[in-house]
Amino acid sequence: MIKSVFFDIDGTLISFKTHKMPESTKLALKKLREKGVKLFIATGRSPFAIPVVKHLLDFEFDGYAMLNGQYCVIDNKVIRDTPLPKEAFKSILPYMEKNKIACEFLELDYTYSNLVNERVLELRKFLGNTVSTFPIENPYRAEKGGTYQLCAYIKNHEEEEFFENMPGCRGVRWNPLFVDVIPENGGKGMGIKTMLDYLGFSKEEAMAFGDGGNDIEMLEFVKYGVAMGNSGENVKKSAAYVTDDVDSDGIYNALVHYNVLENK
Repeated sequence: MIKSVFFDIDGTLISFKTHKMPESTKLALKKLREKGVKLFIATGRSPFAIPVVKHLLDFEFDGYAMLNGQYCVIDNKVIRDTPLPKEAFKSILPYMEKNKIACEFLELDYTYSNLVNERVLELRKFLGNTVSTFPIENPYRAEKGGTYQLCAYIKNHEEEEFFENMPGCRGVRWNPLFVDVIPENGGKGMGIKTMLDYLGFSKEEAMAFGDGGNDIEMLEFVKYGVAMGNSGENVKKSAAYVTDDVDSDGIYNALVHYNVLENK
């Protein structure tokens, strides 16, 4: 029996084409709530960005695994709080400065950038009205602590050298333009584990939906990991089931496949 469902946002709940939640997904959330299933967001976004998400989704979830699992909240209670290690910034900040790498620094209640370049502008165009813009700040602010995640605008082939300069951290990626930088012991899978343990639910009673590289760990962790049809091949291989695209009733159809919901 499914007791909880975790959803990624971009490309899963919200379409990259329309930048809205499909009507079939809204109906699925409503029916799951009526059945008493606990519903959660699992996102790379910070608490600072959640109000925008709430406005777009127009649905009140039971909790949020934010910052790729680094900050988890259930019924307004914080149950996981794991920032990036302060020592990780000693060499990476000079490295980013030297190589003119654009980066967003995510704190719980504030996000800022060190610079804006073509990759940043390209991502903003791609995400449309789900994206936010941030003020420019001195990145050495991060050395004081309280930074939970970086969004570093580097491509796949640039990751190895980047992380040589940022010990104790690793990357998860859902877009070719940038990588989410999290602690080595972080990730959506770890965040979901913490939340399930708190609720007293097993991973056999949990389902997760995602489409990006940063969703792989949570899809592999729960028994019912569902990759959207618009996912990359690496995400599909990690899933127990591959459903239709977000714009083709993917979430609702998967719930019907697993007999959680009946056909509309």
